[in-house]
Parts: sequence; C-alpha cells; structure tokens
Amino acid sequence: MPWTMKDYPASFKNFDPELKKKAIDIANRLLINGYPEGRAIPIAISQAKKWKQHASQEKKHEA
Repeated sequence: MPWTMKDYPASFKNFDPELKKKAIDIANRLLINGYPEGRAIPIAISQAKKWKQHASQEKKHEA
C-alpha cells in the first residue's frame, strides 16, 4: 500500500508538508521499483532534502 500525506513512515513526521510530500513520492516510486522499505525510506529522505535545497520555488510548488 503506498504512503500518503495521512499515512507515512514515522521518520517523515517532523518534515514540513512540502518536504514530506516529496519524500513520500520518492519512497513510493522506490517501492514500486522493488526497493525494500528499509532502504526506500532513507534514500527518499536524502533525495527529498537534496531536491528541496536545489529546487526553484516554482518547482517546489509543482511537487
């Protein structure tokens, strides 16, 4: 079952909504591609933080 903004890993709970949404999107894609949950979560966190740091304001609102 994919994660949502209402049902997500506990490690995402203190993220702002924008970062949380991106991390959920990335984690769900990783799971679809066969990554185990234990690997998908830290990868998603890392990638979402990189995205937030480098994305333009316009891209952040599109996410």
